Amino acid sequence: MSIQKIDEEFDTLSTAVNAMNKRGYTEGFEAIDTCIVASYSKTEYQPNDLKIVKTFRFEGMTDPQDQTALFVLEAHDGTKGTLVMSYSSQHDQNVELIKQIPEAS
Repeated sequence: MSIQKIDEEFDTLSTAVNAMNKRGYTEGFEAIDTCIVASYSKTEYQPNDLKIVKTFRFEGMTDPQDQTALFVLEAHDGTKGTLVMSYSSQHDQNVELIKQIPEAS
C-alpha cells in the first residue's frame, strides 16, 4: 500500500474534511466498542488494519479546551477516509482503539 503524503494545514475542521474528501479520503470511520467501522461500507477493522496518514488538531473558537482531532486513515484493503474525535467529555469514540492505530511511516 502506498501512503499519500499530506503537507497542507487547515484552519477549520470542515475545510480539512472537505480537502481530504477531494483527495479520495471519502469513507467515514468510527471507533466503537471492539472495532473501527467504515460508515458507508460497514467494513469492520482492527487498529492494525489501519494507518494514520495525518492528524489535524483544532481548538474551539470560544473555548481552547474544546479540542477536536481529525485522523486521516488508510486501511490495508485500500479504503481511505477520516475519523473525527472530540476531546470534550461528550464523545462516543473508543479512544483506546484509536490510540492503537499505527502511524504511517
